[in-house]
Amino acid sequence: MRAVRHRIVVAALAAAITVTAACSAAEQRSSAALGASEEVAFSTSDGVRLAGRVFGDPAAPAPAGIVLAHMLPSDQSSWFDDAIRYAGAGYLVLTFNLRGYCPGGDAGCSEGVKAPEAAGVDLAAAVAYIRSRGVQRVGVLGASIGGTAALVVAASEGQGVDAIITLSAPAAVGGLLAGPDTVARITAAKLFLAGIGDGSAAATAEAFYNQAGQPKRFEILSSDDHGTDMLTGSASGRVRDLMDLWLLTHLPVAP
Repeated sequence: MRAVRHRIVVAALAAAITVTAACSAAEQRSSAALGASEEVAFSTSDGVRLAGRVFGDPAAPAPAGIVLAHMLPSDQSSWFDDAIRYAGAGYLVLTFNLRGYCPGGDAGCSEGVKAPEAAGVDLAAAVAYIRSRGVQRVGVLGASIGGTAALVVAASEGQGVDAIITLSAPAAVGGLLAGPDTVARITAAKLFLAGIGDGSAAATAEAFYNQAGQPKRFEILSSDDHGTDMLTGSASGRVRDLMDLWLLTHLPVAP
């Protein structure tokens, strides 16, 4: 009996070591990709300097780019793993901090005072910046207030934004509003995602879908997670599958 228990313990330890080694290798790859990204800064239309990071090979111009907008009270680092993934797929990817967000380190430091009502202004500057890097087609992914800002910017940019994806975006937050008229003006391909247990997020995603023109889709997931927490929660695999398919369909790397 002791021999059996010993073999079970040894097997369990071996499995744990294998998992630990795999996690360590993944962390090393992620760290290397983050280290290879470029720290950048750009200014908004009202003169606020924002911090960001560009992921992708600057020597191989990407025809398609993605801007990732964070939720409150997070920062650009909440998108780093997905920025690395999409850069690996051939996109030029920009993450950035909204004004007043200054976590420091790799996550950088944006100037100004936190102002949710200015999130659309900040995101518009990010879209302009990634275009300045030679990108012809642009997608915007936004979590919570970042998703609301994505709707506002896509409505004002017209055909200048090709695809948007929102995670738990509210219709109104801190003075920023994406009302029915705003959503109806968006020509970009629109994917609205939310968790069934995340307050009113599911009902809002369905309302956005009903207000929007084609191409559009909404999906309510079995999740209580909000914004970028959906990328690490119980429905993360499904969330990423939906995001990846939407971009492959509406913002392919090669036209």
